[in-house]
Parts: sequence; structure tokens; C-alpha cells
Amino acid sequence: MVASDNVAKPSGRDESKTRGPIVPSGVNHVVLNVRDMEESHRFWTEVVGLRLVGKFRQLPGRKMWFYSGIGPDGLHHHDLALVENPNLPPSPAQWGMWDMPMAINHVAIAYPSREAWLSQLAYLQEKGIKFDRRIDHGMTHSLYLHDPNGYGVELVYELPREVWESDIDAALNFAELRPHEGPEALVDRTDIPTFGEQSRPPQ
Repeated sequence: MVASDNVAKPSGRDESKTRGPIVPSGVNHVVLNVRDMEESHRFWTEVVGLRLVGKFRQLPGRKMWFYSGIGPDGLHHHDLALVENPNLPPSPAQWGMWDMPMAINHVAIAYPSREAWLSQLAYLQEKGIKFDRRIDHGMTHSLYLHDPNGYGVELVYELPREVWESDIDAALNFAELRPHEGPEALVDRTDIPTFGEQSRPPQ
């Protein structure tokens, strides 16, 4: 009988010594320490739009709340959790991408479409929420805010996969600052570049 090519054959070596890590499917959820649970709850629900899906009840006096995105059931059991810790240091007065005294630089929150993202920006502007910066990346168009604890929060819609998948590195290195105040902050360009090997700068 001829062995099938699909049947694993003994290799004569210890596979456990050559096996690498299994590639995960992605990040399941992020947990943030926050100074004031009620204040942070209002930000993540009334500003960002996440839904409260549960509260940790095993230890009296300890607050841990769980949040999910698009529903009715979300992509996971929860996407974000908050743990109240009143001992956190005060948040910086301004948020920036570089040199912040924060362990977490920013958390990115995805919206399901360009139209949903633009509606979210208009909603935030109507509420008087300060926009820290607007950037067109090569793989997303993004608005940056910060939460009451000083964590950066990036609100994004992802560009079509064919735009960036041929050269993710080039797409990651593309960034154009956009106006982040007034009516211009709600204008989104549609003449987006496509990235391939020809777009990568010389090494």
C-alpha cells in the first residue's frame, strides 16, 4: 500500500523541540484600570458606544465591568473590561502618541462602515467632545480621543483589504494628518492610495 501524502510520517526527531507558537486568531479583549468606574462607564458607553454586558460580583467592594461592541451578541463575550482602581495617578492634561507617562498608548475601536464612522464623528462633535487628532492611515481612517484616565482611544473604520494587504508595512507607514476641528473634521477623502511592493521605500 502506498502511504498518502496527507498522512503524517515519523520524523525521527522530537517535534516538541522544533515547534513554534501557534498563531492566535487575534486579541480577545483588553482590560483597563480606571480611577472612577461611573465616569469611565459614561465615556465608553455614551462617547464610544460600547454596551455594558456584565459586572463581576464575586468580591464585594471590587468593581470590574464588561463591555461589548456590535450586537446583539458582539464578536466576543466582551471586548473591553474596566477595573476600578482609585490609586491611579492623575491623567496627563493632553494626550499624544509619543512620550506619554502611560503604560497603554491607545486602544483602537472599529466601526462597521465608513458611514457609521462618519455618523459617530458627527455625533461626537455635536456633544462637544474634543478631537485630539484625525489621521488617514494606509489601512484605516482614524480619529483619536482620550478617556478620563488619559488612555488614547482611536476610532477607526478599516479600508478595503485590497488597499493594504499587498504591503501592510507600507500601509502602516502611511499617515496624513486631517483637520480635527470644525466642519472640515467631518470630511473624509475617498481618493485613497493602494499599497503594493512598489510603494515600499528602499531599505
